[in-house]
Amino acid sequence: MVYVEASLFNNLWVLLSGAFIFIMTISVGLLEIGELGVEHKRSIIKTIFIVCLAFVVMGIIGFNIAFAPCFYGLIGNPFYSDAFLGGFTEAGHTLLSGVWWSMGPDYFNTYVTLPTYFFFETAFASVTLALVGVVALRKMKMSAFLLFSIVYFIIIWTLPAAWIWNPTGWLFIMGMRDFAGGLVVHGAAGAAGLALVLQIWREEKTRGYRKSPKVPINVQPGWITIAILLLWLGWFGFNPGSTLIFGYEASVVVLTTFIAASSALLSMMLVKYIMTREEPKLIDAVNGILMGLIVITPLAGFVSPASAFVLGLIAGPLFVFASRQFSKVTWFSDPVGLFPGHAAGGIFGVIMIAFFTQTAFAADSGGGNLPDGLFFGGGYDAVRQLGIELLGIITVMITVFVISYITIWLIAKGSGGICTDYQKAGISMPEEVA
Repeated sequence: MVYVEASLFNNLWVLLSGAFIFIMTISVGLLEIGELGVEHKRSIIKTIFIVCLAFVVMGIIGFNIAFAPCFYGLIGNPFYSDAFLGGFTEAGHTLLSGVWWSMGPDYFNTYVTLPTYFFFETAFASVTLALVGVVALRKMKMSAFLLFSIVYFIIIWTLPAAWIWNPTGWLFIMGMRDFAGGLVVHGAAGAAGLALVLQIWREEKTRGYRKSPKVPINVQPGWITIAILLLWLGWFGFNPGSTLIFGYEASVVVLTTFIAASSALLSMMLVKYIMTREEPKLIDAVNGILMGLIVITPLAGFVSPASAFVLGLIAGPLFVFASRQFSKVTWFSDPVGLFPGHAAGGIFGVIMIAFFTQTAFAADSGGGNLPDGLFFGGGYDAVRQLGIELLGIITVMITVFVISYITIWLIAKGSGGICTDYQKAGISMPEEVA
């Protein structure tokens, strides 16, 4: 009876968390509207397409590639559960009603079923692509982006997930951990986004641009406020849901997540005031909250609330510094902050695993093999963990960038380019043309 109740509660918790993450994908569209003031239809339609493509493509093959037992730790068996998670067979019914193989006692021991886990991870995949899409909202043809999305859900997102979140993935076996996606979601989104803006810049140069036209920011206070509230709420599923179990462990992750976001907001506002001596703006508050959420994501289940507070304090200045550095680059436009926020923040958070982890907290959230961090006496084991995390970062970022660039280059070759008509999109800058 205890097992049955635990299984039901765990599945209910993970389903609810997946629903919160599902909200986040559409909320990214609202964030674009709030920051750029773009036409509502294009932002929202894009994110709706992302969600629908995610469920279809992940159901056909993507989920198996990411989360089925891996061949040599590299790629999940694409035929493990047949297309659409069992297809039309009676065996498919048995598969859907049973515990997913990695959720059993030999691995994560949470007794989460296949439908629940599929819904949860597919929601993760969809919001990751939504983050990639913020760099190409008005510059990239919708048709090109949708073609890229199909490949993204088949191989680009699934490979890092297979390596890091699948217990038979080679990086997981080596000891790498990324609690809720500092690298699998945020860092990898930055690598894929970099591939897109590189192809966009190649096409811009052929049009005669000396530097990439910037997509103008036009803050809409109502929309951006709704967006950040929904995203913050969505992170309730993003991080705490990644415990994959209903218990006090999840409530601790709620605390670390919300404390990091709150302290990041405060540090961001303080830094902006010191720099400008002016009252901080709404967009600064939004970026502070987001940066705190991003930084805490990969280690939310491995650290104490006090460590989350410190990490949040670091996150605000980190965003300001990263934004200044990326703003100096003239060959891409990043108005919503994919690179200084998600890429820099996600990678920084993954690195901090080796510094702030406390084994007592990690053990409660499924990271019992993690050593204490360098700030908590981890010594050699913590240094080794840092090496593993860095190896994972380098491997994933290079892999995602290369596959993404090859994909978008082929799409561009086959479709005569991926860029929109900038004048119609309202971002043409004639003075920048050679």
